[in-house]
Amino acid sequence: MKGGTLQINWHDTKPVLTLDFHPISGLLATAGADYDIKLWLIASEEGEKKVPASTYQNSLSCHGSAVNAIRFSPSGEFLASGADGGELIIWKVHNTDSGQMWKVLKTLSFHRKDVLDLEWSTDGAFLISGSVDNSCIIWDVSKGSVHQILDGHFHYVQGVAWDPLNKYAASLSSDRTCRIYVKKPQNKTKGSEKLNYVCQHVLTKVDPQAVEESKSAKHHIFHDETLPSFFRRLSWSPDGSFLLVPAGSYKLSPTSDPVNTAYVLSRKDLSRPALMLPGASKAVVAVRFCPRAFSLRGLGTSSSFKLPYRLIFAVATLNSLYVYDTESIEPIAVLAGLHYAAITDIAWSPTAKFLALSSQDGYCTLVEFENDELGVPVSLSGDEQVPMDENTNAVDDLERSNETKKENEIVKNADVREMETVEKKGQSILVNSTEKQDMKQPSPSTALPSKPAKRRITPMAID
Repeated sequence: MKGGTLQINWHDTKPVLTLDFHPISGLLATAGADYDIKLWLIASEEGEKKVPASTYQNSLSCHGSAVNAIRFSPSGEFLASGADGGELIIWKVHNTDSGQMWKVLKTLSFHRKDVLDLEWSTDGAFLISGSVDNSCIIWDVSKGSVHQILDGHFHYVQGVAWDPLNKYAASLSSDRTCRIYVKKPQNKTKGSEKLNYVCQHVLTKVDPQAVEESKSAKHHIFHDETLPSFFRRLSWSPDGSFLLVPAGSYKLSPTSDPVNTAYVLSRKDLSRPALMLPGASKAVVAVRFCPRAFSLRGLGTSSSFKLPYRLIFAVATLNSLYVYDTESIEPIAVLAGLHYAAITDIAWSPTAKFLALSSQDGYCTLVEFENDELGVPVSLSGDEQVPMDENTNAVDDLERSNETKKENEIVKNADVREMETVEKKGQSILVNSTEKQDMKQPSPSTALPSKPAKRRITPMAID
């Protein structure tokens, strides 16, 4: 693994608020407070240079305010961008003799205030957006119209996520709640089907772990609106088995100090967190799963996940980055001290060769993984895949032809192995692990008062 912060003029030294990789070509799109979207070609540097090369391609200029979220559609044909003032634009790529050009396809108008996050449905037919107007909107992209408004939140919606199996959607707000929506088919009079999402779960408080505490001592599990970030970007795993939720603030007891954390929700039970990844000195503001799955390493270590393959995900706090996989307990990489201001977004390249971070300090960090450093790529069915070359090959699409059968398999796998151990032994901490010296946060002034060295990187069950 190599990489670092690229000292180039990304967006006229203004904050870079969001970024995303094209799912086919691997081009990196960035956007920020200069109102522009810029496309970059990312490539490995030969020789002793440790930071990947970034070559400017072109700019997409149409927004009249800061761009807070950009996401390519799964097919790579479209790009959605959300900005201040409620601006939401769909761009379409056009092939010309001189190369590819992105042009505005349509503008989606309904949000009254800033759009902070968005994500495409797996088939690219719908888009979900979250806004400062306290609402989520599901858009019918082909019609360019509002399909449904989800207005249950009481404060800014700072993160949205769409289940890759197209059954659930999720939103996270500074009102300290995470809402899970489930798709409910409704038959129209003409026989066609209209899909409406209804709120199935609202995650806001949990009982304390100590059984002797009264039920009235429930505490909030998310940060309030004083969290110093515009974003709380959450992420589904590519197989749909887990939902990773940032901005967690968990108290082990009513008298203890809250611990910054990210939560893992199992598809088997989305009503409550199954695991927490606690211990960061700063709040978690963004999480993102790697789009690829990898073969198990067979290291024999106990794991909090029960999957026939390894999934990898990145967890970004305001000032650091943790990379986990589902086979290990400790993070497989920790990066800190990269930026002078808050991290705003995370993106994986389609082949998982690059991981990119954006920051309000106006710079981006690129991390490059060597061949097979993360493991041998496999399909989500467990079959080995031939590694693909960045910028030249497409990523394998997930098979969705038999959605019900697929979901049943995912639910079966989306178990948390250590939960059974917890029930038997009556313990709250799943696994004890001593943190390596080089994984500690560099600044002692930002460490938790209790210095929970073991809890820093140990997944915990929430009973």
